[in-house]
Amino acid sequence: MKLVRFGTPGSEEPGLIDADGNIRNLSAHITDLKGDALSPQSLAKIGTLAPASLPLVSGNPRLGSCVAQPGNFIAVGLNYADHAAESNLPVPKEPVLFNKAPSCVVGPNDDVIIPRGSQKTDWEVELAIVIGKRASYVEEKDALAYIAGYAVCNDVSERAYQIEGTGQWMKGKGCPTFGPLGPWLVTPDEVGDVQNLDMWLDVDGERMQTGSTRTMVFSAAHIVHYISQFMIMEPGDVITTGTPPGVGMGKKPPRYLKPGEIISLGIEKLGTQRQTTLAWSA
Repeated sequence: MKLVRFGTPGSEEPGLIDADGNIRNLSAHITDLKGDALSPQSLAKIGTLAPASLPLVSGNPRLGSCVAQPGNFIAVGLNYADHAAESNLPVPKEPVLFNKAPSCVVGPNDDVIIPRGSQKTDWEVELAIVIGKRASYVEEKDALAYIAGYAVCNDVSERAYQIEGTGQWMKGKGCPTFGPLGPWLVTPDEVGDVQNLDMWLDVDGERMQTGSTRTMVFSAAHIVHYISQFMIMEPGDVITTGTPPGVGMGKKPPRYLKPGEIISLGIEKLGTQRQTTLAWSA
């Protein structure tokens, strides 16, 4: 299934994409795409619904983030060897973890705000994992059963905040609008082999990133297993799993986002995003 949230910010409703690409309203069956609505039992029940029996959503509504209000937004750094190389950092021996603020989550086509005074706002196309049931001390062989689905994430980053000064990565990762998610939450049965998905990102029509989840250092299953050794993850928590090479910081010379640019990105089977960058204003 492809699940969506649509409507104005703060008033989104849950929906399902039918075979013709139309949105069907799920509000009579779940209140939102969060928490227990993402459990295996809930998703199985939604899967039994005939899409044609659900109300058709007319027009072309705004899409919200494909998950509502994640409690945790966890990120994995340097999870592609060639991205580690362009960052002049060694390939990690175990996953590098940091947090993105849940408050940075926005819809897949919402504007990206360049923070006040920022000179080094950057892009990162990433595979996002959405947790479907409480995960604690999960064995790697069982880890995929804890995943409700996958989505596209743009892990927008401010490199000066992230690396300079005290070098605490989370400072450059959680600014408002730095977490576009969606367009869809795609369930694992529709994705198939999550470690074989092509991914790309353009800025103003220029290809910046071309990659594949085939080259992830740590797989989706390993990431869920690993994080669960240190914290409990709940349904609706999001993990974004790292980016292939081609980020602005790695260009020679570096190339960062400016107001008025268009970021387009996508992952095979998971859909596409399109954001316009705007300057911060009070």
